[in-house]
Amino acid sequence: MEQVVVALDAMGGDYAPEETVKGAVEAVAEHPEIKVILVGKEESIRSCLAGYTYAEENIDVVNATEVIDMGEVPTKAIREKKDSSLVVAMKLVREGQADAVVSAGSTGAILVGGQMIVGRIKGIKRPALAPFLPSKQGFSLLIDCGANVDARPEHLLQFAQMGSVYFEHVMGKKNPTVGIVNIGTEEEKGNQLVKETYPLLRDCKALNFIGSVEAREIPKGGADILVCEAFVGNVILKFFEGVAKTFLGCIKEGLMANLRTKLGAAMVKPALKGLVNTFDVSSQGGAPLLGLNGLVVKAHGNSKSSEIKTAICQCITFKKNNINDRIRDMIQKG
Repeated sequence: MEQVVVALDAMGGDYAPEETVKGAVEAVAEHPEIKVILVGKEESIRSCLAGYTYAEENIDVVNATEVIDMGEVPTKAIREKKDSSLVVAMKLVREGQADAVVSAGSTGAILVGGQMIVGRIKGIKRPALAPFLPSKQGFSLLIDCGANVDARPEHLLQFAQMGSVYFEHVMGKKNPTVGIVNIGTEEEKGNQLVKETYPLLRDCKALNFIGSVEAREIPKGGADILVCEAFVGNVILKFFEGVAKTFLGCIKEGLMANLRTKLGAAMVKPALKGLVNTFDVSSQGGAPLLGLNGLVVKAHGNSKSSEIKTAICQCITFKKNNINDRIRDMIQKG
């Protein structure tokens, strides 16, 4: 298979660079077709690498002297910190030296950098963050969850189109269903944005639009692609993560309450492990920022090595299926 080159922001995230470096080593060990360029403070990165055995031809290090912190103003940071690990990694994608950039750093800086450095695909009005949410049916794609708080109807239409392309070729489901997140199933329900977007989605022949999806239907897999603007999407994502973590924590606490429950826990442990994996939001890797000239993947800020590895590995599927070319074709066809 053709090599996939991923520029990893080694300094991004709560546990960088230790966990980011470890994730890179795990990724190339699992997928020899991946080459990772670790971008960041070279001395720190090489110190972390010294503890591992790996195929040296599959990991490079590019020095970057600055780091964009979580609390910095994104636009200012991208413009002023030219030698930050995130900016240098994105430039590698723009210059064609890498196929993708993965970062667990500042979401705002990733969104701004993606547009300013990597650039939008011609015809795309706004890029959109698209994470997978686990559901009873498997996974649903939530788009947008953080890039466009003040979106317009034509933006949501493109989100649906990009999401359909991505879902079909990554998840392998032909003609995936599209629903708009709403407070009711009737067409007249919703705020002005939803009301104006609904007919655009309904009349788009390229979409398998099934109407509105209420929040309670999301965990059931109410639609393959869930379309909304970023404020709603981010609330859904964070609430989903919080409920899953709290619910599973309560189950664990209850099972450890006394000797009898501990004995019962031993019997149901395999089933519980499957349940935990089913509702693990990070199991599919990071959220791609769809609509850019290169792949930009946002991983959780608290990602450990396993999540970094998964985010790196998902770049294989993206490149293998030519997602950006397919999005370009979709835009040209209108």
